[in-house]
Amino acid sequence: MNGNNILLDTNIVLYLLNGEDTLVPLLEDKNLFLSFITQLELLGTRHINPNDISKIKQFVSECTVIDITPGIKELTISIRQNYNIKLPDCIILATSLWLNMPLITADKDFTKVDIADLIYFQR
Repeated sequence: MNGNNILLDTNIVLYLLNGEDTLVPLLEDKNLFLSFITQLELLGTRHINPNDISKIKQFVSECTVIDITPGIKELTISIRQNYNIKLPDCIILATSLWLNMPLITADKDFTKVDIADLIYFQR
């Protein structure tokens, strides 16, 4: 993958949807990718209102959603065995590694990982 691609963690999408303008310059002119996990986390929230569903679906439609592959599964297993992070985060990280693209996140759990190209966003 080229340098114009970036994988967004779920928290980054939530910040964007809530108007976090400081993210815009970081993501401008980038091809935005999401793990299917992010899509599930965004839309699988309890008591989500129809306006939010519409907003999320519109955003997701502007990104490329990556489903699980055998390679992502293998990387997920390896990450899970070697690092103390939650399974959904392992899948998102494995997706970033599999696609060879940076992951932008605000999740401090990823500070435990030293195997990926991570961009940490702090508000």
